[in-house]
Amino acid sequence: MSVHKSEAKIITTHQLQNMKERGEKISMLTAYDFSMATILDAAGVDVLLVGDSASNVMAGHETTLPITLDQMIYHAASVVRGVKRAFVVVDLPFGSYQGNSSEALRSAIRIMKESGGHGVKLEGGAEIKESVTRILSAGVPVMGHLGLTPQSIYKFGTYSVRAKEDVEAQKLIDDAQLLQELGCFAIVLEKIPSELARKVAEKLHIPIIGIGAGPHVDGQVLVVHDMLGINKEFKPRFLRRYADLHTIMTDAVSNYIADVKSKDFPTEKEAY
Repeated sequence: MSVHKSEAKIITTHQLQNMKERGEKISMLTAYDFSMATILDAAGVDVLLVGDSASNVMAGHETTLPITLDQMIYHAASVVRGVKRAFVVVDLPFGSYQGNSSEALRSAIRIMKESGGHGVKLEGGAEIKESVTRILSAGVPVMGHLGLTPQSIYKFGTYSVRAKEDVEAQKLIDDAQLLQELGCFAIVLEKIPSELARKVAEKLHIPIIGIGAGPHVDGQVLVVHDMLGINKEFKPRFLRRYADLHTIMTDAVSNYIADVKSKDFPTEKEAY
């Protein structure tokens, strides 16, 4: 029997649970391709999310709804090939799990078998209970997603903060408790009041990852194109830009064009 040896400690659901228990924050970023995944993994990120946000940042769609299961598998497989350490979670896209637990199971199994991903993420609470249960019964790790759920944008009609009112806040708490009871290993809370997120993180024993949910959760996730400043149009309050790659890349391309036009590139030293 062969034994795979690696200097890096591979992240698992067990490791993520231990991180919550000892108070170590979990870092999570999106990734959609091999090259980016390789960089993020080598930098030490704990979790890579192959998000259906690929529909926006990679394909240029206005919402996450158009991306297909086949496209998600393509992106996920590309990411997995670039990873040695991080835990890779893959979004189940719109239409691949809602309302039909058998379809949800088939979708999750396809992602696991064809991409090599380590788990899947679903949006929703009680309304997707059967799908979550069915996927978990096959041994597939499931991450939940509550609060602002982009796949339901046409239902809500806005990307504004969710669960500000008592009724919706209580439903979110109830849904989070349900997802934990069903067996989800973690939950993403998106764009909800900070104190509500704190309440959920303190109440539940599984890791709670926030995006626009304040500092009192167990970890944070951002879309990598947003935090690196590749996408400059998206400017929500919760986003901190750690680089301005849009400017750096634009300048680099402009310099390349200028060098080609002026016949400065390539030089004799750059020729064979």
